[in-house]
Amino acid sequence: MAITQAMANSFKADVLNGVHQPADVYKIALYTSVATLDATTAAYTATNEVVGTGYTALGLALVGFTVSSSGAVSWIDWTTDPAWTTSTITARGALIYNSSRSNKAVAVLDFGADKTSTAGTFTVVLPVADASNALVRLT
Repeated sequence: MAITQAMANSFKADVLNGVHQPADVYKIALYTSVATLDATTAAYTATNEVVGTGYTALGLALVGFTVSSSGAVSWIDWTTDPAWTTSTITARGALIYNSSRSNKAVAVLDFGADKTSTAGTFTVVLPVADASNALVRLT
């Protein structure tokens, strides 16, 4: 079992088919180290999702969806880092998904190691949204 960071294969096809829209609700759910998530993950799953104080199944809604581009690259940015306050949880990775479109997967995040909060804030720091670093980008 492993979490492998990737853009979901199904998301790529969905983009070409016009499935995902800016006004949709995108969410991020956290997963334990025994979860199996990778490019073949097609939709949100509750299997091996984090359980703990301050965390609710299905995760949090991402805030501030914007699309930008520079040269031949376009990307999505969520302007606010998702944070679970007063939480006691351990997560190894996350799944970004579109709850407005049957919970279709967008991207899998691998934190590289277990990350823990104990009665504190667990924040997923999203990378700088630009042509080289954005989580979701098309070239």
